[in-house]
Amino acid sequence: MPAEAPSLVPLSRGQLATARHLLPPERPGPMIAQHLLGTGNGSCLADRWPAPRALLVETGGNWTLAGDPGALDPAAVAGRVAGFVEAPAAFEPLLGAAVGELHEWPRVVFVLEAPGDPPPEHRGAAQVRRLGPGDAGSLAGLGSETDWIASTWGGPEGLAASGTGWGAFSERRLVAVSCPFFVGAAYEDLGVATEPGFRGLGLSTACAAAVCEDVRRRGRVPSWTTSPDNTASLRVAAKLGFRLQRRDRLLVADVPVPEPAGSPPQP
Repeated sequence: MPAEAPSLVPLSRGQLATARHLLPPERPGPMIAQHLLGTGNGSCLADRWPAPRALLVETGGNWTLAGDPGALDPAAVAGRVAGFVEAPAAFEPLLGAAVGELHEWPRVVFVLEAPGDPPPEHRGAAQVRRLGPGDAGSLAGLGSETDWIASTWGGPEGLAASGTGWGAFSERRLVAVSCPFFVGAAYEDLGVATEPGFRGLGLSTACAAAVCEDVRRRGRVPSWTTSPDNTASLRVAAKLGFRLQRRDRLLVADVPVPEPAGSPPQP
């Protein structure tokens, strides 16, 4: 008889909270485990329960791996982890053995320590306002380049119900969105997405500025994570007053490394 494949144990949100000593301290940028703990959106796997030694936490296709990589069998990880992975270098051999393709994606992380200057007025007649439960349909109607914005909230209904997003509407069409993409205890990392044809009008900046104000009212610090070649995202961060906190990287497992919005297709 062939040996039974090793398995991982699903943990509840409450169980993850008791194992949070395995997680690194919170810092600006991807806060996958903190987002699950704070909002309930995502899932967690462990090598065993009780007394787990390693955790795999996911939200919206984003993963964090924490604890002892030696406690995980590559066969148990294979077929489970796909997407964008935050993990110490010690996990790279495990991932290399478990996934088909593994790439590195450079990232830059910014923080808004002090309120910046008010952003310039957006151009055009778009209306910028807070999104609510009635906007789930508008979020569901976003195109393939922008619909990722709701992924860490469980989809359009979750983001709409959270009340944390701001959107720009051209007539009745939602054309730009910003929201806290990851929510931690001390930081909230912003996401922003604008539909093709409505970029360069200041809509992302206007939506993100409103989200930053909300984050500050909640007693947290806004952070902003992007790639060093995403000039549009870097411009918005600069307009809002974000300052570089660190250079980092994510591992990209079995999915394409994203191109900046509006980039020409690669050959």
